[in-house]
Amino acid sequence: MEKKNIIMIEEGDLEVLAEQIAQRLLANKKEGNKERWITADEAMRLLGIKSTTTLQKYRDEGLIRFSQPSKRIIQYDRFSIDEFLEKNAKEPF
Repeated sequence: MEKKNIIMIEEGDLEVLAEQIAQRLLANKKEGNKERWITADEAMRLLGIKSTTTLQKYRDEGLIRFSQPSKRIIQYDRFSIDEFLEKNAKEPF
């Protein structure tokens, strides 16, 4: 038979722990619900650009990933945009 350990915790601490767990689960759920493939408008908003020409330049230079399921539909990979922004982030002095 396995030895079982009993952990005791005060009621107030239990409530705090339960709240922290609930917040983490909610945060993970929100992140998990992010759509991977996004529209050009969403991509431009994330990149902080207003020009479709700049977006096309990033695409043509292979700076961000995209998918073109049909001639008129182009979608952008949110994760590659996040990577692009991280790669170009500057550390403070």
